[in-house]
Amino acid sequence: MGGRFFDRAELRDRLHVFRDRSHAGDELASLLAERGARADIVLAVPAGGVPVGAIVARRLTLPLDLAVVSKITPSWNTEVGYGAVAWDGATSMDPRFARSFDLGEEEVQAGVARAREKVARRVRRFRGDRPFPDLAHMAALLVDDGLASGSTMRVAVEAVRRAGASAVLVAVPTGHGASVEEMAAEVEVYCANLRGGLRFAVADAYQRWTDLTDDEVAAVLSPI
Repeated sequence: MGGRFFDRAELRDRLHVFRDRSHAGDELASLLAERGARADIVLAVPAGGVPVGAIVARRLTLPLDLAVVSKITPSWNTEVGYGAVAWDGATSMDPRFARSFDLGEEEVQAGVARAREKVARRVRRFRGDRPFPDLAHMAALLVDDGLASGSTMRVAVEAVRRAGASAVLVAVPTGHGASVEEMAAEVEVYCANLRGGLRFAVADAYQRWTDLTDDEVAAVLSPI
């Protein structure tokens, strides 16, 4: 199933274009509205995607929920990943990245276990006993604060499809051009700030950037 991607030409390859995640959510919501994106629910990816998704959901008057996923990382570097785990238990791994980190089987399985525990902890904290929404016949809009390698978003897309969504859209304020194009081969992608180059960091699109704690995410979610 092929897709398309939409960005803002005036923001291509620019750094620090968003003041913070709230501003990024506003810009992303405007892009979605201008392009006529149609969705029934926003599913934000914790942690950084939650404040972005909350703004998008409010601006587009859509319900907000969560797509809890976590990348699988080596123990010494939590910024790079060689796969991802979704809330439904599914795991996706890229053996090329695992080999590039020279990881043995024991380390790989330890990384998977850490990711599964993180997902389970966040599901308990943010969802509690609340069941995952019934996505049958719904168009789901997945939102994160950026798209680097795309590993976590890919596993989220697959999980949402397994949950029965009739259509899946992806929206991120910033993304690496190669990853966005690869994702757009499968789903419709909205990315305000498209960037290329060998080095890509989601944080470089923001003037103010911090990692969010679970308490901060819970505060954003408290109204829902």
